[in-house]
Amino acid sequence: MNFFQELDLQENKLILIVDDSVENIRILSNILKGQAQIIFATTGHDGLALARERHPQVILMDVDMPDMNGYEVCRKLTLDPETQNSAVIFITAHSEMSSEVEALESGGVDFITKPLNPPVVRARVQTHLTLQQQSAVLLRLANRDSLTGLYNRRFFDQQLEKEFERHGRQGLPLGLAFIDIDNFKAYNDGYGHVEGDKCLRTVAQAIDAASRRPGEIVARYGGEEFVTILPYTSPENMQKYGEWICVRIRELGLPHRYSTTGSNVTISVGVTSMIPGESKTIAQLLSNADQAVYKAKSAGRDCAKMVI
Repeated sequence: MNFFQELDLQENKLILIVDDSVENIRILSNILKGQAQIIFATTGHDGLALARERHPQVILMDVDMPDMNGYEVCRKLTLDPETQNSAVIFITAHSEMSSEVEALESGGVDFITKPLNPPVVRARVQTHLTLQQQSAVLLRLANRDSLTGLYNRRFFDQQLEKEFERHGRQGLPLGLAFIDIDNFKAYNDGYGHVEGDKCLRTVAQAIDAASRRPGEIVARYGGEEFVTILPYTSPENMQKYGEWICVRIRELGLPHRYSTTGSNVTISVGVTSMIPGESKTIAQLLSNADQAVYKAKSAGRDCAKMVI
């Protein structure tokens, strides 16, 4: 999925209603009909699970629920990295100042009292849907490399840490690939930096297009270096991935008359795979991939090598 496709996804607005009253859910759904897709839960626990699964932009939260009140649910949502970006609006019959203060202190962004005024509900919800969309666009811009459109180094570091922890909990292999354009300094010197930038973008797009499984992250690591996180990938499949990426770039047919490797642009790929554990670290995973790239370059470039 490219950057602009991700921005288009912001049009897929989602509202979660958490209320133990089916009648209240029906009323709110009718008021908000047409503003966004609406999903609902009738308990706090179910609301938490649904929020983690679907990542709604806005959550309309009842305060009084039997299993867990709305303030408790909101605090849990705020503390969870998977749900903390959702905007929680409390819907309640409590109109006293103390209730509004508790709603805001628990992490809510707004407070609507009953009886509901439909135009007010629609306007406030629309305001927070718009703010959520704008925040999401800004966040994506902050996480992107301006030249290639790939994720940047900062985002890669964050995601690698998350994936390393997740794969460690699950006891499953996490794959990593370092990708380096061969003889790129010679390309820049020979063709000029404008053509060099075009080459970087073309190679980046090809790597991104070839890495489309759920959870796969492609980032610009620096200069002419790229990196790919591949969840649940064994060493054998990492080697296949590395060889396949080499073929994909070779097949682009980008002329490189200054290359010592061949007549077209090629890449060297270092791959590794690891089941995270107490004796395995992110630093080791990165070091393995780095050593593997050096191994590929020492072997003549335009190839994929592994270190595990």
